[in-house]
Amino acid sequence: MELERSGRDHWQASDSLDELAELARSAGALIVDRATQKLTDPTPAHFIGRGKAEELAAKYVIGVSEAERVTSVIFDNDLTPAQAGNLQEIFGCKVLDRTELILDIFAQRARTREGKLQIELAQLQYMLPRLTRLWTHLSRQYGGIGARGPGETQLEVDRRRIEERIRRLRAEIAEVRKHRAVMRSGRRRHEWPIVAIIGYTNAGKSTLLNALTDAHVAAENKLFATLDPTTRRLRLANNRNVLLTDTVGFLRQLPHHLVDSFYATLEEVVEADVLIHVVDASHPQVFDQIAAVNQVLLDLKAAQKSTVTALNKTDLVENRTLLDRLSRETPNAIAISALKKTGFDMLLSELSIQLTPKHEFVRLAIPTNQTALVARIHRDGQVLQKKFVRGRCELDAKVPPSMLAELQPYRRADTSA
Repeated sequence: MELERSGRDHWQASDSLDELAELARSAGALIVDRATQKLTDPTPAHFIGRGKAEELAAKYVIGVSEAERVTSVIFDNDLTPAQAGNLQEIFGCKVLDRTELILDIFAQRARTREGKLQIELAQLQYMLPRLTRLWTHLSRQYGGIGARGPGETQLEVDRRRIEERIRRLRAEIAEVRKHRAVMRSGRRRHEWPIVAIIGYTNAGKSTLLNALTDAHVAAENKLFATLDPTTRRLRLANNRNVLLTDTVGFLRQLPHHLVDSFYATLEEVVEADVLIHVVDASHPQVFDQIAAVNQVLLDLKAAQKSTVTALNKTDLVENRTLLDRLSRETPNAIAISALKKTGFDMLLSELSIQLTPKHEFVRLAIPTNQTALVARIHRDGQVLQKKFVRGRCELDAKVPPSMLAELQPYRRADTSA
């Protein structure tokens, strides 16, 4: 169910319903029908008009045989607790909004402890303001020894328990973030750059990770087929090792509290040195999907990161003008097919370019017994001139930023090129 609001045309509503249908199918639902209503704004009581709700209820629930009766009505928007409760009374069946549907998919797909913790947190945060609708035993009272007055209602007890559980979950997720930080520091000691694969859900991120690294991550033609991040090593053409991480897919209208709950996972995006933005170039709403991903990057404060755009599924694109436009309007765009493994040489070459740090010119005087340090300058930098003067190795070199702090004690006063 979707509203055609003022300023939003029929095609936008239809596209959004198409995506909602894909989400529902990913959750295991069988789609019976779809409906829209033209309204300037949602109604406070029912989101749609009450008459429209009663019309749909009569058509699909009330007076319909059990075999034909729908069991769920899904709205392509977030409903307030009051709206959801009122609609449930009219329909006499389960009423879900977009966030509940996404949470259901997440709950089905999570495999790791971290993923399950994050999903439970998001579910409880969603549930807390909706307890009045969700529970039917609100009038019961607790009394007995130690009670003052009527005691707590069941609603108050439930709310307190959920708030306590939310606090515990946040503490556990904080521990997950510490663990991830330790893992990242270990990677940094190896000086291996981190590359995060991002993109709209079902754009082909897992297929690309599998093709580049033989990761064997489940890659299905479903929205949110991958929820838990996977990291694998990738060796570039210049023999440099990088760590490639697949991430959860982004989505239009992704609720902010979902982004907050999954921040421990999305930290891989924040901490990455370079992003590979996988774009489904064959999708009819490709530019809308790119905009949705960019919005999440803005929310994560990661919009300025170096990015390589992998224009995926280009073998399915017949409109070459579209590909030309995508190449012009996206950063460092490379046309690929992750499934057919085409365009990988250019993709990895562009990745190498983006990962090459801007070397800084330095003049150094290093004791001749520091042979290991001199060897590393040769290996990781570019030695322009070298001579030995009174027990010191004097170097003019260009070195990566990661070496500057270590080399500071050996820098000569005159550092002009």
